[in-house]
Amino acid sequence: MLVLVAPGQGAQTPGFLTEWLDFPGVRGALEAWSDAAGLDLIRYGTEADAEEIRDTAVAQPLLVAAGLASASLLFEDPADLPRKVGAIAGHSVGEITAASLAGVLPHEEALRLVRTRGLAMAEAAAVTETGMAALLGGDPDVTLPHLEKLGLTPANINGAGQIVAAGTLEQLAALAEDKPEGVRKVVALKVAGAFHTHHMAPAVDALAKAAEALTPADPALAYVSNKDGRTVTAGTEVLERLVGQVANPVRWDLCMETFKELGVTALIEVCPGGTLTGLAKRALPGVKTLALKTPADLDAARELIAEHA
Repeated sequence: MLVLVAPGQGAQTPGFLTEWLDFPGVRGALEAWSDAAGLDLIRYGTEADAEEIRDTAVAQPLLVAAGLASASLLFEDPADLPRKVGAIAGHSVGEITAASLAGVLPHEEALRLVRTRGLAMAEAAAVTETGMAALLGGDPDVTLPHLEKLGLTPANINGAGQIVAAGTLEQLAALAEDKPEGVRKVVALKVAGAFHTHHMAPAVDALAKAAEALTPADPALAYVSNKDGRTVTAGTEVLERLVGQVANPVRWDLCMETFKELGVTALIEVCPGGTLTGLAKRALPGVKTLALKTPADLDAARELIAEHA
């Protein structure tokens, strides 16, 4: 059973879309999505530097566009995706990628929604200087109370020994000085705010207003929500969760538990892949994984689909 997953913010790197533009249909799709988002995705994905694409309002549409474009090259017939993929999920903003690939939202609507999301979250992040940091190793039973003591939120509980804390820069500095027992390392993330915390509450309101104009379809395959790892079958509920999840913790650990229950045998992470496959290698032993980092990975991904669809 094959699972398709989409990464969240921080996975982008300068120039990562350049090689994908050589494939038929990709440039035209990116141009259409650029118009929908009001953002030159091609320039940002090929020419912009790391600081430019760190901007939340840019990074989020860029990641969704990259995921949609790379996934489109995996299947000769777009209708093969729901036939051959057993389940789909996304981490943070990757949930919009997953929802669109599952048929909940047309791609252009997804790009308009994610542009609104990115702008609203950037605005919310500007109110207070906040950020996020990954804690590697440790026992959640020890780490979570320690974060609470410091006033930090466990914004991403990723499984495989990784929790991401979010809060003010002062709180994160205190964490760096006072790591929970058993945590090997605290790594600051390349994001511009405390996403998936109460700091993002104003963005929820903006996203809810944008969502009122949308008419979501029910997902065409098993859609696993990172709110609680539950499989959601109604498009209206998927959209509600996309809105509320901006200020709720990401439970990727529960998503991977659901993949196990569904009988996953292989997992492909769309471009820019790497983060979620790394977690899967540790948390899902025996499951074959592949990250779409460059077009050079496409042949291996298609072979994996042929074996596990």
